[in-house]
Amino acid sequence: MIFSNCCLFIIRICCKISAWLHCEDNFYPKATKDPTAVERANLLNMAKLSIKGLIESALSFGRTLDSDYPPLQQFFVVMEHCLKHGLKVRKSFLSYNKTIWGPLELVEKLYPEAEEIGASVRDLPGLKTPLGRARAWLRLALMQKKMADYLRCLIIQRDLLSEFYEYHALMMEEEGAVIVGLLVGLNVIDANLCVKGEDLDSQVGVIDFSMYLKNEEDIGNKERNVQIAAILDQKNYVEELNRQLNSTVSSLHSRVDSLEKSNTKLIEELAIAKNNIIKLQEENHQLRSENKLILMKTQQHLEVTKVDVETELQTYKHSRQGLDEMYNEARRQLRDESQLRQDVENELAVQVSMKHEIELAMKLLEKDIHEKQDTLIGLRQQLEEVKAINIEMYQKLQGSEADLKEKNEIIARLEEKTNKITAAMRQLEQRLQQAEKAQMDTEDEDKKYLQECQSKFDSLQKQISQKEKQLVQLETDLKIEKEWRQTLQEDLQKEKDTLSHLRNETQQILSLKKEFLHLQDENHQLKKIYHEQEQALQELGNKLSESKLKIEDIKEANKALQVSGLVWLKDKEATHCKLCEKEFSLSKRKQQA
Repeated sequence: MIFSNCCLFIIRICCKISAWLHCEDNFYPKATKDPTAVERANLLNMAKLSIKGLIESALSFGRTLDSDYPPLQQFFVVMEHCLKHGLKVRKSFLSYNKTIWGPLELVEKLYPEAEEIGASVRDLPGLKTPLGRARAWLRLALMQKKMADYLRCLIIQRDLLSEFYEYHALMMEEEGAVIVGLLVGLNVIDANLCVKGEDLDSQVGVIDFSMYLKNEEDIGNKERNVQIAAILDQKNYVEELNRQLNSTVSSLHSRVDSLEKSNTKLIEELAIAKNNIIKLQEENHQLRSENKLILMKTQQHLEVTKVDVETELQTYKHSRQGLDEMYNEARRQLRDESQLRQDVENELAVQVSMKHEIELAMKLLEKDIHEKQDTLIGLRQQLEEVKAINIEMYQKLQGSEADLKEKNEIIARLEEKTNKITAAMRQLEQRLQQAEKAQMDTEDEDKKYLQECQSKFDSLQKQISQKEKQLVQLETDLKIEKEWRQTLQEDLQKEKDTLSHLRNETQQILSLKKEFLHLQDENHQLKKIYHEQEQALQELGNKLSESKLKIEDIKEANKALQVSGLVWLKDKEATHCKLCEKEFSLSKRKQQA
């Protein structure tokens, strides 16, 4: 929209200049010696008049034109004459060929976007001659609003144009560039042309000069109307510029607000993530302290068991010394009691059977001991697995700390981007102030311009050059603003990606927390199992120590009996021990000294 308003402003200025030049009987000198230069000047003037009339009629008509509109038809005729000027004749075996389709076909090679027009022109079924294709190409280019761009590509490549045009042709000289500059104003017009139904091959291209020949009063009225229209267009253009700048400023304010909100949300999420990480670190420290306590307790239990084993060994040694003394006394008694040997042999058979039963019991106890050792090995493996899980959790915590550092860097980058946006906002405000100042200046200049328009032709040329420079600056500013908007959109997309990435990371942290809680529950269960199994092992150790002592007592008693040859008395006769004079019970075997 801004570009179309700029083009309209340029066209109004050009039309104004052409009208003043027409009042002064033309800007070019009347008497020229070169007839080709006269032809070029006439074609240029006709192009100016046709473009001017087409734009004025289109603005009054409503800016949408059909193929039956007379000024539009005359414009195509004038353009056809301008393109035909200075064409070289190409000879063939049958006839001479002189058409403008050849140079127009070059546009496809120079401007890649023109390939669609060339393809659509070739696909039209009703066109049979190259001239008809060229006319269809001109109509499609006008509908696309790119006729000036396509012809500018041709004029720049004069080496390629020299194959089709003579050196004095209009397209090879400066007049062609002027016509291309005037064609930029046609981008304001919206044309709706039906190319398929027209007979473009057999049309006769004759210029109707009656449309452009008018009285002096009409010319004066039209000049005034043109001047008023130019002022109104300038006013509308500046107002639209102000509106668009205000809309861009409001959109930028809204974007800055949204960015600030997103930054606050990110900061809050980072604070929550930091709190979660601190809690995880505290839980990790608690788990480590619990693991250390468990290790200390196991070491203490091992030390206690070692002390118990040593005390049991010492008691065993003392009991063995007493048994040795008893054994010596039994030898002495065996010499006196050799007569009771037969009864002892009968009882020995009974003792052998008892011995087999005791051995079976010993085997069963050994099996139980092996099973308990296997369970101990399994518990140790479970402890090692718990240690490995704790190590993995520690590594995950380190990874989360690295992610935190990356997020802090991202926040710093976002702050830098916000600073850049604020700087750009300040620049836009400065541009607004400059535009308002320029508006005031242009209004003052317009008042002076209306009072002194007849006496200052040279000053007009200078003002035109200045306004052309301003147009170039405005175009560059528009390009810069477009690029800046694209960069802002890319930055917004990147920030959305970072937000989604941070949300995914928070979800991963929550899943890690759940896994950590599950591991804590498993650790508590393993601790309970470990305590229960320790109590069972302690009970089994006590029972095993008692059974071993009993078995060793029985074995030593049997050895003593075998060596000394003592005879067992009957239960009714043996009531007291002969050495210690204590009564026998079920735990003590009755034996006669």
